[in-house]
Amino acid sequence: MALPRPFNDKAGLLIVDDDPLIVETLAYILDADFDIVTAASRSEAIERLREPRPSPLALALVDLGLPPLPHRPDEGFALIGELLAHRPDIRIVVLSGQNDEANGRHARTLGATEFVPKPADPAQLRELLLKTLAFGRPTPAEAEGKVCRLIGESLPMQKLRAQLRQFANSPFPVLVEGESGSGKEIIASCCLHDFSNRAAKPYFALNCAAISPTLVEPTLFGYAKGAFTGASGHKSGYFEDAADGTLFLDEIGELPLELQAKLLRVLENGEFQRVGETQTRFSRARIIAATNRDLRREVREGRFRGDLYHRLSVFTISVPPLRDMGADRLLLLDHFRSQYSKQINLQPFQLSPEAEKRWLDYAFPGNVRELRNIVIRLTAKHPGDTVSPGQLEDELDAGDAPTITEAWDIPRIALEDLQSNRDFNLDLTLRRWERAYIEAAQQMSQGNMSQTARMLGLNRTTLYNRLEALGRNRDEPYGQ
Repeated sequence: MALPRPFNDKAGLLIVDDDPLIVETLAYILDADFDIVTAASRSEAIERLREPRPSPLALALVDLGLPPLPHRPDEGFALIGELLAHRPDIRIVVLSGQNDEANGRHARTLGATEFVPKPADPAQLRELLLKTLAFGRPTPAEAEGKVCRLIGESLPMQKLRAQLRQFANSPFPVLVEGESGSGKEIIASCCLHDFSNRAAKPYFALNCAAISPTLVEPTLFGYAKGAFTGASGHKSGYFEDAADGTLFLDEIGELPLELQAKLLRVLENGEFQRVGETQTRFSRARIIAATNRDLRREVREGRFRGDLYHRLSVFTISVPPLRDMGADRLLLLDHFRSQYSKQINLQPFQLSPEAEKRWLDYAFPGNVRELRNIVIRLTAKHPGDTVSPGQLEDELDAGDAPTITEAWDIPRIALEDLQSNRDFNLDLTLRRWERAYIEAAQQMSQGNMSQTARMLGLNRTTLYNRLEALGRNRDEPYGQ
């Protein structure tokens, strides 16, 4: 099969690896086909993603072992989630020396399209990236935003459709709740906006987790000339540009507390001011917000304003997780299989009866995004074939990552340590326990560092500082 060239002249490729030699080699090999951007850490990768570019980054090639924990996959797992939070349409290929099967499956569950162990053959890697990009190309109708339908006949989907019909034309805010990968942005743009009487009016979307906190206010409200360094002119914000259309605020739980009060004011009376101005302006935009957090819990714990929550949740829509949608998983399989086999001009695969049963039994922790990526891989690997249970199992997350199954009896363990260990060292033991709790929280949150910090009662900066300190003592074994 002749692989198509990237649909832009050169598609943007973000390479994230802390080994300069590997980055330099990959950039040299792939430069003819891609516009290369590089980063050596998770934070630097997000900075590169936020930088203005003529065309968005379409692909990311990510190592799992990144600082401050280069010998573990935690940072890479967290980066996969953050890349997709910033840009849901980016295609992620993991290239890593941490290449055991469980890591590969977990990376795909989190949203990676494919996992490639190091060292990789350059020609095969290039072919894989081009193929991944080809699968990611939208059809002309999708590119124009014309293809948008909810697939499924399960009771949760019927309830969702009923809510959408009821709320679409309402002028009041809507809060869309749902797990990562469940399709909240599609609900906002295609269903609530396109099916409303505002469909012909502007639609703007801001991912509150995908933008630096210092830029959220000028992005939403605009700014005056000289309001801050680099403000060389007047600029309207999303509220102004949306006019009487729709403004979608994704990951609303990430909005800084100081900006929540200003958002509340706009929701209450439509008033706002550009940064650096005293003139009051008015917005008639309808607000749709989305979150994968439990905002009620965030309110109770003081991380989200209760008055803003009640204002945003005039209407609340819960997008069901895929595990609750029963046979809809087969309808989604048919949809994506037909779409991608036609797109890449390959014969569609089939599932054997046993593989189909496993498909229906699988929980799809990554939701629709994970299902779509599995279909992409099966289409590429098994065109025209009948997929066996073993071949399907290779694409699923077997849940091999260890989890906390029972509470530790800490006083008993401490007593046994003191009685049996003449060389007991309290500092070393406390570091060992701290590391264990952090790693357990990372596993439970699937590498999401914001959730990890909340689970541990820390802010993210403190968590990163502790990880860095623990990383310097990484050679200390757990059992000493």
